Amino acid sequence: MLDLRFSEAELERRRDHITDFVQSQIDAAGADGAVLGLSGGIDSTLTAHLAVEALGAENVHGLVLPARVSSEGNMSDAERVAQNLEISYDVIEVEPIVDTLLKAYPEAEGDREAVGNARARVRAVLNYLVANHEDRLVLGTGNRSEAAVGYFTKYGDGAVDCHPIGNLYKAQVRQLARHVGVPEELAAKTATAELWADQTDEDEMGVSYETLDSILATHIDGPLSVDATARLLEVEAETVEKVRGMYERSEHKRRVPPAPEQLD
Repeated sequence: MLDLRFSEAELERRRDHITDFVQSQIDAAGADGAVLGLSGGIDSTLTAHLAVEALGAENVHGLVLPARVSSEGNMSDAERVAQNLEISYDVIEVEPIVDTLLKAYPEAEGDREAVGNARARVRAVLNYLVANHEDRLVLGTGNRSEAAVGYFTKYGDGAVDCHPIGNLYKAQVRQLARHVGVPEELAAKTATAELWADQTDEDEMGVSYETLDSILATHIDGPLSVDATARLLEVEAETVEKVRGMYERSEHKRRVPPAPEQLD
């Protein structure tokens, strides 16, 4: 696999670049600060750390949004992140709102994907409810690897005002997190969106983040063909093609919803 890690100097450049970006987004909007969801995972944890560096703890508001399928450990980690950073935070249960949606449309009961995505979209609504009330922007916590293959919910965790770590592959997220002082047990923990029980990112995608990052860097973002990528990384060509397919099928998630072209 490719080594996508930054040098120490590059880590500092990235750190400064992201904090400057966050500050510039808040300033451009004339907002009073930022809101972000805290899942206990490495992406939201790193984003919270960088947001505090950029804006100050008093200008960052965290939301811990547990659902029925959320693990107690992850929710505890999410609260611990907020407490360690000394930011204000609220814990709001998602499941009662999801249950109300299913009462309105019971045909979706038992549809794991539909209900899981509904949980993500409820969280987005809550993020914006708080952000609008406090005149803040919503910070996304998605990374480059997940965005490239569509591993996010459209109008769910993808519904944000900006993506501070959106240009970092997953391996780089972990590296930068360690660099800024995120505890190792959080930096190294298994990634999960927790949209349904026992979900993990790598199991659902069917490829490890190490392999995914390398394929993205060499084939999707880089110049190599499927076969050349497979040879370089010593993986099956089918694996490269699978990632290519995920990238192509999820293109609609990365674009503004289209409208017909203007007629003359």
